[in-house]
Amino acid sequence: MTTSPPGFWDFPYTSQRMPLLARNVVSTSQPLASAAGALMLARGGNAVDAALATAITLTVVEPCMNGIGGDAFAILWDGERLHGLNASGRAPRRWTADHFARYGAMPLRGWDSVTVPGAVSAWRALSDRFGTVPFAELFEPALRHAREGFLVSPTVRRQWQAQVPELLAQPGFRDAFAPTGAAPATGELFVCPGQATTLERIAQTKGDDFYRGGLARAIADHARATGGLIDEQDLADHQADWVQPLSVRFRGVELHEIGPSGQGIGALMALGMLEQLDLRSAGLDTALSHHLQIEAMKLAFADLQAYVADPDAMKPVVAEHLLAPAYLASRARLIDPDRAAPARPGSPHSGGTVYLTAADQRGMMVSFIQSNFKGFGSGVVVPGTGIALHNRGWGFNLQAGHPNQVAPRKRPFHTIIPGFLTQDGRPLLSFGVMGGSMQAQGHVQVAVRIAEHGLNPQAASDAPRWRVKDDNHTVAVEWNFPPEAIAGLKARGHEVTVARRFDTEFGSAQLALRTANGYIAASDHRKDGYPVGF
Repeated sequence: MTTSPPGFWDFPYTSQRMPLLARNVVSTSQPLASAAGALMLARGGNAVDAALATAITLTVVEPCMNGIGGDAFAILWDGERLHGLNASGRAPRRWTADHFARYGAMPLRGWDSVTVPGAVSAWRALSDRFGTVPFAELFEPALRHAREGFLVSPTVRRQWQAQVPELLAQPGFRDAFAPTGAAPATGELFVCPGQATTLERIAQTKGDDFYRGGLARAIADHARATGGLIDEQDLADHQADWVQPLSVRFRGVELHEIGPSGQGIGALMALGMLEQLDLRSAGLDTALSHHLQIEAMKLAFADLQAYVADPDAMKPVVAEHLLAPAYLASRARLIDPDRAAPARPGSPHSGGTVYLTAADQRGMMVSFIQSNFKGFGSGVVVPGTGIALHNRGWGFNLQAGHPNQVAPRKRPFHTIIPGFLTQDGRPLLSFGVMGGSMQAQGHVQVAVRIAEHGLNPQAASDAPRWRVKDDNHTVAVEWNFPPEAIAGLKARGHEVTVARRFDTEFGSAQLALRTANGYIAASDHRKDGYPVGF
């Protein structure tokens, strides 16, 4: 971005935030984690070093949203081209259909929701290929907070406590994260020695101990003792995969996402449909503009639920079919500007999360996301380690013959997605929006506001959001959504609910926009994060 369009520096939405302008930036949801990334940049490290120190620190200072036992994805601009990293884990070898026959749906908590964790492998893969700071140094801030403690913020305390009652009975959870039977109080100094020991072992072995050493044995032993099926071989077989991101063009920019089994393809599909429609004439923040975006998102979600899975299982429909321009044009023609309609899958073959971004003055930009899924994930915590294991297995289904049916050594459908915009083959924006199914639709809303309407990153982040609920019918809107837009959506047949202020279901966004001389970094007001840089 070389020049600012008219109105770019307007800030029309409810917020107390201003963006950060700097040559090196880190933006995430927790200030202590952002500071860890800035420390690596100050030591001469690059954006990957900053992103990794931030991600590792987040497992300690925001454990209710991510952890050592979660998954991760990244999109990286190395100065010349984009790279994608899929570090999600696979189902244990003994996760057969017969094993899950006793369930009516995939379990949300406990061992039968735990797939192999991939976050540690992401840290190693990114550092090995692009990092400049020694791997062990990336852990220094996280180790300090784990050993000496950190002060729990009101936001983190609220999210933490919301999960405690449900998880107290899960193996190992109380001892590690709720020793008093409740979350730590706001302002309390929370110390987790088990996390410190674990992170030190990961740092010293570059992650090998987690997949092939003592930590792997501790995970497998805990599973054997408490009813889990994951074992040492499942952990040893894991690897992170470098992948080519998928993309779609929209209003002169390209949105890039990691492909299936993630939901990023849903954002690409919706944006590809919107490319066929006249959003500019519909205006900014109007009922018609929101209606068109919502209907496109509903159609994309219908296809996600029907077809998207581990790419090895997506047959006969594959990603290329879902992104074919002719198919997206045919889906766009289903959108009635005057009425909401039920969304059904097409026939394309005829076929709790943290996000961060870091960018440096040499031009490297990193879009990174990691998660334990539902807060602390499965609730299962390996004794003495502080490893809260995620519950990504819940992303599978039990429908016989479905491409996303649970099966051994298969990746489940995944919600966490990093986003990246390029323009004319050059990096423009690294960004993400947290929160389950909010992520794909959050990417669409940010992309539309920046590419179609020319908003700056802070305004695009602050703008009130809508969210198509998981029933793919009801639409929730934030408390400050324009009343006339709500009335217009209802008049078109949408079932609209208005959320309370500070409701967390709309996610939190971090963004870094490339300019001629540096970056504009933003973090929205929905969580604790502030961007840092120099």
